[in-house]
Amino acid sequence: MAEQKKATARGARTTRRQNAEGGFTASKQLVEHLQAVLVDLIELAGQGKQAHWNVVGRNFRDTHRVLDEIIEAARGFSDVIAERMRALHGIPDGRSSTVSSTTSLPQFPNGEVDTTETVDLVTARLESAVGTIRDVHDDVDDEDPTSADILHQIIESLEQFAWMVSAENRSPAGR
Repeated sequence: MAEQKKATARGARTTRRQNAEGGFTASKQLVEHLQAVLVDLIELAGQGKQAHWNVVGRNFRDTHRVLDEIIEAARGFSDVIAERMRALHGIPDGRSSTVSSTTSLPQFPNGEVDTTETVDLVTARLESAVGTIRDVHDDVDDEDPTSADILHQIIESLEQFAWMVSAENRSPAGR
């Protein structure tokens, strides 16, 4: 009974009518892995917005615009993951307290941030989110290749963003 109350307080409860459709049900571990990905994607979108609002300096406009693209992608991916969790009878938890206490992403600095620093900060957060996905990928693939396919798409997109964003601060090799 105490465990049920704790689960209810966390928002993770079921009802008699919930999941009436049957089908594949994710293990607790699969749900936890997808939840870890979900919170990092939600946090990535939020931090992207923080960066978007507060970036200043050279190449502001391009940085500002690419941040919008990253935010849109992270929001879309978080929705895909949450809906996948629901399809597998898991309960996604995107509440701000859950996201802030469980994300792997470091906190974004407050106030204005120079474009050069923003590029480095956003690249690190993209790589952190990808790191979470890569950490859970093999276990997810063992249980549910369909969810692993979704993770592949997210990795591909976030790694491309990391490459494109980080290129802003790079010099050609050999120079």
